[in-house]
Amino acid sequence: MSLLRIRRRALIASAASAALLPVVGRAAPGGLPSNVGHADSSPEWERLREKLFGARPIVADGSRVQLVVPLRAAYGASVPVKVVSKLAQSESLYVKRLVLLVDKNPSPVAATLDLTTDIGQADLETRLRVDEYSHVRVVSELSNGELHTDSRYCKVSGGCSAPPNRDQLHNIGKTVMRLPEGVHMGRPTPVDLTVIHPNDTGFELNQQTVMYIPPHFVRSIKLRYGERRLFDAELDFSVSENPSLRFCFVPREAGELRAEVEDSKDGRYSGVLRIG
Repeated sequence: MSLLRIRRRALIASAASAALLPVVGRAAPGGLPSNVGHADSSPEWERLREKLFGARPIVADGSRVQLVVPLRAAYGASVPVKVVSKLAQSESLYVKRLVLLVDKNPSPVAATLDLTTDIGQADLETRLRVDEYSHVRVVSELSNGELHTDSRYCKVSGGCSAPPNRDQLHNIGKTVMRLPEGVHMGRPTPVDLTVIHPNDTGFELNQQTVMYIPPHFVRSIKLRYGERRLFDAELDFSVSENPSLRFCFVPREAGELRAEVEDSKDGRYSGVLRIG
């Protein structure tokens, strides 16, 4: 038997033996994680929790807030996120703050919304960037000081470095609002708000110059109905391009819904919608 044939048989035998070894159910360090639960913690979350909320207890039993996020999103730069509040906004008890986080993003705190009772219902829908397999979380702070949370694990990546769309730069700052269900006087009325803006992260490459595009994103949106404040939102580039929010407010009379927008380069924009 030739030496080459002997070596070939030895290699085949070695490969067969390796195939019979038990498979370890963990990814290698730096690899993709497996068997991750929606309610699991992470080192990033533990650090964020201590920094943002200190030693305050956070309840995670689903009694006050629910988060809806796809397990496998189609596109990391535009992951749909829905917050469902299980508490009506009343003067006796209401959601006064919502915090949206993506554990493993370069900037994990995507949005913080300070709310009033005039929104009627603390539900929220938006789109976030998810840069790698990560938990997405919401923390709901009630007017009595309680903290409640929910989380979902999302398997997608590349959200903060996805090639940007530069088609709408001439419309930057254009702020549009509409009422998808019409007006419900005296009851929570949904509003769709969109700001045309690239929301550049600083991690995207210009395909022509092969240089990183400097960060430029919407950092605040303030909503008013007449003289009444609805909410103030502080945002970051973890919110997707052309930031969009679906929220509620309670119209009690004809008036003007106004959004004041500011970006990271001190650009200021506004949008107005007449009601009634």
